[in-house]
Amino acid sequence: MSSFTLSLKLPPLLSLSPPPSAQLLYSNFSPFSLNTRILRATSRRFFSAVEVSSKTISTMETDKESIGSLKQQLAKLFEESLRAAFPDISDVPPLVAICNDPKNGDYQCNNAMSLWNKIKGKGTQFKGPQPVGKAIVENLPGSDMIENCSIAGPGFINIVLARQWIAKSVQKMLIDGIETWAPKLPVKRTVVDFSSPNIAKEMHVGHLRSTIIGDTLARMLEFSNVEVLRRNHVGDWGTQFGMLIEFLFEKFPNWEAGSTPAIGDLEAFYKASKQRFDSDPDFKERAQKAVVSLQGGEEKYRKAWAQICEISRKEFQKVYERLGVHLEEKGESFYNPYIPKALELLNEKGLIEESEGARVIFIEGKKIPLIVVKRDGGFNYASTDLTALWYRLNEEKADWMIYVTDIGQREHFEMFFSAAKRAGWLPSNENDYPKASHVGFGLVLGEDGKRFRTRSTEVVKLVDLLDEAKSRCKLALEERGKAKEWTAEELDQTAEAVGYGAVKYADLKNNRLTNYTFNFDQMLSDKGNTAVYLLYAHARICSIIRKSGRDIEELKKSGAMDLAHQDERMLGLHLLQFPEIVEEACTNLLPNLLCEYLYKLSEDFTKFYTNCQVVGSAEETSRLLLCEATAVVMRKCFHLLGITPVYKI
Repeated sequence: MSSFTLSLKLPPLLSLSPPPSAQLLYSNFSPFSLNTRILRATSRRFFSAVEVSSKTISTMETDKESIGSLKQQLAKLFEESLRAAFPDISDVPPLVAICNDPKNGDYQCNNAMSLWNKIKGKGTQFKGPQPVGKAIVENLPGSDMIENCSIAGPGFINIVLARQWIAKSVQKMLIDGIETWAPKLPVKRTVVDFSSPNIAKEMHVGHLRSTIIGDTLARMLEFSNVEVLRRNHVGDWGTQFGMLIEFLFEKFPNWEAGSTPAIGDLEAFYKASKQRFDSDPDFKERAQKAVVSLQGGEEKYRKAWAQICEISRKEFQKVYERLGVHLEEKGESFYNPYIPKALELLNEKGLIEESEGARVIFIEGKKIPLIVVKRDGGFNYASTDLTALWYRLNEEKADWMIYVTDIGQREHFEMFFSAAKRAGWLPSNENDYPKASHVGFGLVLGEDGKRFRTRSTEVVKLVDLLDEAKSRCKLALEERGKAKEWTAEELDQTAEAVGYGAVKYADLKNNRLTNYTFNFDQMLSDKGNTAVYLLYAHARICSIIRKSGRDIEELKKSGAMDLAHQDERMLGLHLLQFPEIVEEACTNLLPNLLCEYLYKLSEDFTKFYTNCQVVGSAEETSRLLLCEATAVVMRKCFHLLGITPVYKI
């Protein structure tokens, strides 16, 4: 792949072998992009703060049964306060958010203004939003979670968390395991439909985004204790198979003798059959008849179809294994027998109409209807997708169907979701369950700003891209003399982990709605927001712990964490915010939020390590525990992003 040839320098990397303490958990600094800020934005204004003393904010131990993110735990406290302070006003959800400016506090509650708007002019004892905010604070139940609160401007309640509580919470995670920090989501079973390559076509760079975005969403949902059905909706049915089968018969007349014919390059096989189909009328006619025979269930044609699918499936699996991605295939052919029943149900609802020889569903606001049966009586994407949705709702009992495809298919999903709502299969309210969501993503671009291709204008094959990433990392490691220090297996595994991780992270850190430019130099840099930098940071933390000579497992049991220094406290607080970031990334289906969190975590650790001596200090035990907690959260972030961590510099 000469078009990829670039010079590359990497930091002194990295061995995969984790220390014993890390093995226990291993089994398992940039501004936000504009689109992410738009999706997440909440306007807040801060005014001069008014301190509020609160007798109710005590050092009592919090309810041990409190489970959920830091934000959820605060919301629970403020929910009780709102009920106590305003018993006559029901259904007031606590509005808790991270403070925009850390100088004001860690979190804030923003209910005072909206409550004041509800009660003013109705004989209330309150004279404005500030007294409302004060009443909320005074009715907070006792908790050792909060150090103090202050009222800012028109009733914004700024919350400072207790340093001791932050330290105890982080240390408890080290003892109990990071799985105890899993967020709680309002769904039990989710279908994530992703990757979805077409049979007889090699996976290319266009499949990269669907595959790794879908895998990360699935991993985050699984971490959140949601049962995830990872579905690979491959294109394994349709008119193109008549062409492929007939070409197979022609090129390999003895194809039935072996389990799989020696087709070789399946992509070349597909192109040759397509060329023959377009140029030879006799072949075209035979191919069209082959489709009828296949759909009619003739054994010879079904067997040929199955062999072609199997060859493709094996090639796909090689890529999935390299990416560490697990899917269960349920392709278009799986749903084919269910289509007549699904269309019958839609017809009974009066949704299907005749239009110019086809059967369609008209969608409000769309000029072109959704075609569910073509003029020739054949089915299409819409009929298959509607049937798959029905199956997932009724047979698989899923709460949430998530479809990961390029943004160019947005209108198709809008239309078929609308048809499902008209049929009563999905609720009309977007926020109610069960629901269906389209996770659209932009293009992968080359340096010229156009769709990423090779110099010969061919689409870049995904396997070639992964080979290139690995080979570049391996060369850089060899140049640094690692071939003499490590075994060949260690060298190969590390090059793979860093190379594949760099490719994944370079994609996932971008808001999925935008296009991004594929650039090996940038993604393999050891500076800035890259996987290489983050893997390097993790390896550095592991090195600090090793060099201390202390048994980290013993320290977890006998040591205590204290976050007296400002940078220690900041790092501890950021660690505690991990669950709510995962929750937000799942809810909004935005993996880049997790990448932003991970990069900020590495920045906070660097600041802490720069200003706080660890090994040899009076606070060594506490700070080693903080290092270990950071490494644990980083490893979980890597796992959720599908990246293999490295442990040695």
